[in-house]
Amino acid sequence: MFKLLKYADKYKFYAFLCPVLMIGEVVFELLIPQVMANIVETIRLTDTADAAVQSAAVNDIFLYGGKMLILALCSLFCGSLAARIGSIAGMGFGASLRLGLMEKIQTFSFSNIDRFSTASLITRMTTDVNTVQNTFLMLVRGFFRAPIMLITALVICIRKSPDIAKVFAVALPIIILFLAIFAPIAIKRFRAMLKKFDGFNASIQENFTNIRVVKAFVRTDYEKEKFKKSNDALTAAAIHAEKIMVLGEPALILLMYFTITAIVIIATKSIAEQTLDVGEFTAIFTYAFQILTSFLFTIMILVQVFMAEASAKRIGEVLYETPDIKDPENPEETVSDGSIEFKNVSFSYGKGSDVIKNVSFKINSGEMVGIMGATGSSKSSLVQLIPRLYDATSGEVLVGGKNVKDYSVYGLREAVSMVLQKNVLFSGTIADNLRWGDKNATDEELKNACEIADALSFVESFPDGFNTDLGQGGVNVSGGQKQRLCIARAILKKPKILILDDSTSAVDTATDARIRASLRRLAPNTTKIIIAQRISSVSDCDKIIILDGGSISDIGTHEELLSRSEIYRDIYEAQQKGCDDFDSVGGAS
Repeated sequence: MFKLLKYADKYKFYAFLCPVLMIGEVVFELLIPQVMANIVETIRLTDTADAAVQSAAVNDIFLYGGKMLILALCSLFCGSLAARIGSIAGMGFGASLRLGLMEKIQTFSFSNIDRFSTASLITRMTTDVNTVQNTFLMLVRGFFRAPIMLITALVICIRKSPDIAKVFAVALPIIILFLAIFAPIAIKRFRAMLKKFDGFNASIQENFTNIRVVKAFVRTDYEKEKFKKSNDALTAAAIHAEKIMVLGEPALILLMYFTITAIVIIATKSIAEQTLDVGEFTAIFTYAFQILTSFLFTIMILVQVFMAEASAKRIGEVLYETPDIKDPENPEETVSDGSIEFKNVSFSYGKGSDVIKNVSFKINSGEMVGIMGATGSSKSSLVQLIPRLYDATSGEVLVGGKNVKDYSVYGLREAVSMVLQKNVLFSGTIADNLRWGDKNATDEELKNACEIADALSFVESFPDGFNTDLGQGGVNVSGGQKQRLCIARAILKKPKILILDDSTSAVDTATDARIRASLRRLAPNTTKIIIAQRISSVSDCDKIIILDGGSISDIGTHEELLSRSEIYRDIYEAQQKGCDDFDSVGGAS
């Protein structure tokens, strides 16, 4: 956990000032019992004194009362100011930690992200950060206050009454032993509870993200039952974790009251033997209570630190994860052109077997290239190596004549625009989403990009046009419309390489053809890679790459592949037999 304290650097002044103020609060608070003892002793002495002495004693009592009031106000001021300053430091630390996590996650490659589930990352950025933040706040406010109060009050008690001090010599080790037994059990249970939080968040996220699918398949009851199981598992884990705390707290309080009872018995005997004044007993009793509460609070801080260690470890796993893909020492920042070459490239996910096997081919800048193959033939995996979303396991991927590993990640990805297989739009307007491609794009540029993607007509059909709100995930547009907006967004980037990963599957063949024709006409210098399932989507490409089981089966034009590639010819004939489908007659878009 202490490794994370570097995220509190901006608030170190507040983190330093807060303990100083807490020490001031302790000093004023420790002086109050002694003044109280003086008041009690003064009152006791007036019982047998004459009127003059009693009058003087009353003045002394008012004087002592005034001192107590001043000490109490000073203690209150220091404590209140420390609470405010500590809150600034604690909340600031939490904010910096969340920002650090977000910035770190943004550096991850796809393979890094694969190691953490989305639900787990959300839990780490919320529940775990809150736990560490609250522990930090407790440390800033109590780490100095409680031990100083404990040690100082204990020294005062020993000086005032060695017999009473012996009670603490017995009680404190018993409390420590009790906590040494129960703390590890509590920590283990809280770690298990945090894992259940991951599963709980995953259940919620999946359900809410896919609510339309749930309703379409009438699976509401099933999802309710699945959520109930996840919720019950979290509840059981939380109860199991809290149970040890619920049992431990009364036991500690019982030990504290036994200690106070022992102190009262010894003090009563000392007063009867006239070895201890009543006023001194009042002070000792207050100090004893301060010792016990400070001791318990110190132990509570340590237990909280141990419990927060589980959350800190989970946060550290993200913060200290080494990105698999990073910039070289002196990176190239500019991609000269859109040429692509694969040299004996193989790739595997993790330690699994290769999904891409010894692939070699070359694409000239400005060419339009199609990629086809059966489901699972690693078409998407292949193109993801171009912008270094993953790195090749072996071999070389060259872009603009240079190895992709020689470029900065930013410079390479700025030159590559990719429309992923899963089309993603964000909350906001159509214009907001399109400007992900170019944040400074003018309205005219938005229209031009939509025209190339054959999206302008439906965008302008909306009452608000480009200011139409898409809703979360683009729920207010159809699948085909969503695909065309994603293509327009990619075009706005003005890339040297444009990759369309099955990005026209939801549009009809006529629309598909118009998009390809516009790309060829209006972006002649951009290398265009089209992954598709329909031969009509790639038939006019300069060349077509056929993948089979992660290897290249053949490369050629439509006519060449028809004459020599059995795989391509089988796909063509199968699709020709279904030529009377809705696509052939201008189906829905």
